[in-house]
Amino acid sequence: MVATLSGPHINFASLSPLIALFGGATVLLLQAVVPPFDRPPLKGRAEAVVALISLGACLGLTIWQWHAQRSLVAGALRIDRLAVVLDVVLIAGGAAAVLLSAGSVANRKRGGELYALLLSSLAGMFVLLGAQNTVVLFLGFELLSIPLYVLCAVERERERGLEAALKYLIIGSVGGATLLYGLALLYGATGATAYAGIAKGIASRELTTNAMILVGVALCVVGFAFKASVAPFHQWTPDVYEGAPTPITAFMAVATKVAALGALLRLFDVALIEIQPTWGPALAVLATITIVVGNVGALGQRSLKRLLAFSAVSQAGYMLAGVVVSTQTGVRATVFYLTAYLVMNLAAFAVVTHRERESDLGDSIEAVSGLGRTNPLLATALTLSMLGLAGIPGTVGFMGKFYLIAAAAGNGYTWLGVVIVIGSMLSLGYYLPVVAAVWMRPAAPEPEQEGPLPAIAGGSGERLRQPAVVAVAALTAAATLFFGIVPAPLFDLVAATGKALGLF
Repeated sequence: MVATLSGPHINFASLSPLIALFGGATVLLLQAVVPPFDRPPLKGRAEAVVALISLGACLGLTIWQWHAQRSLVAGALRIDRLAVVLDVVLIAGGAAAVLLSAGSVANRKRGGELYALLLSSLAGMFVLLGAQNTVVLFLGFELLSIPLYVLCAVERERERGLEAALKYLIIGSVGGATLLYGLALLYGATGATAYAGIAKGIASRELTTNAMILVGVALCVVGFAFKASVAPFHQWTPDVYEGAPTPITAFMAVATKVAALGALLRLFDVALIEIQPTWGPALAVLATITIVVGNVGALGQRSLKRLLAFSAVSQAGYMLAGVVVSTQTGVRATVFYLTAYLVMNLAAFAVVTHRERESDLGDSIEAVSGLGRTNPLLATALTLSMLGLAGIPGTVGFMGKFYLIAAAAGNGYTWLGVVIVIGSMLSLGYYLPVVAAVWMRPAAPEPEQEGPLPAIAGGSGERLRQPAVVAVAALTAAATLFFGIVPAPLFDLVAATGKALGLF
């Protein structure tokens, strides 16, 4: 008798977006050593074009799967509206990161490696969002993390970048190990790695108060909290955001939150939905702590990247409110706010990137002082970003917070909605000073240069042409304003995401 082994059926059409990302990363690695692409003037430019083509192909293939509702690879992955919508958001963030990196030192010296790592990290995020098995969840978590550790140090000449990468590696490894231990405890208690199997095991064995299950859930929360910059597991965020190259910081700030919060929605609202009355209040308290810590920590910051890091902490607290309520409205509100956060944050980081290359003042608030007189377009983009993140009416940030508050209040967490309002009021204490510096303060004098200018700087008073960076700033700022006034397209975009998880 001859034994035959048969693997799971693989639907390559549904996996085609992932194939496009991995294919693009492979081409980029090969292109980096193939003449004439390995020499100026093609080096850097050609790699950026290939990365954008790969992302464009991935976007087209993702939209092709827009109405798909199916499990893949023997149930390991799921493609549904939640995964597809967040994949599109991630592609937008990846494309913006490529455009912001186009004028960087890393792009000129090692563009192939830079964009290959970025696409690989995006592929990990796709896997994480579609995972409905704890083994695949951890694989996606590591696949998105490891390239980011390297990307933080992609400009090896910058000592602070190497320091940021080392911090991120150490703390990220701790977060990954914590998540893995939590997933192992869930498997030990239920005997299943599939989300549906975990939910069935908890319900059939009445494990809602089982100590192993509760400890496993707590460790999973901690693991995701490290990745999403949720307090008190956010300590790495300001240092890593400040030390990493600004385009990479922008990518980390928006993409990792989309991936982590999206995966958290699927894990908690499918596998752990039976014990929502237990973890719901705990997550609500964690969200409150995060909102307070993030807003208080941002007060008085003079570095825009550190300010945006603490802002990212507080924004993670707002987004947790949508996870807490475990309803279709909560899922829609979270996805809506993740999309809003992407455009608001990218507008700010695009301006910071532009000023770092044009000015010798780095990422300090002084670098944007008087920007309203010298560059009204960038000044407007930064202003809209700050107002949106603060939740001022007329911006998409206001609509996102209103949606989150409505979701929280509609499921018995009215007090959490009040915390979101108070947090938004506190945030005015650090967002408005940036706006005031842009429009009401004179431009700060450039420091005297000793020796040759840095490769990324244009020198005092020199205007650098950065059309890609300006385009990102203008488009994301316009989206911040447009979707704040006309939010219906975004509401329609996220409308079906709640049904994907089978919630009421």
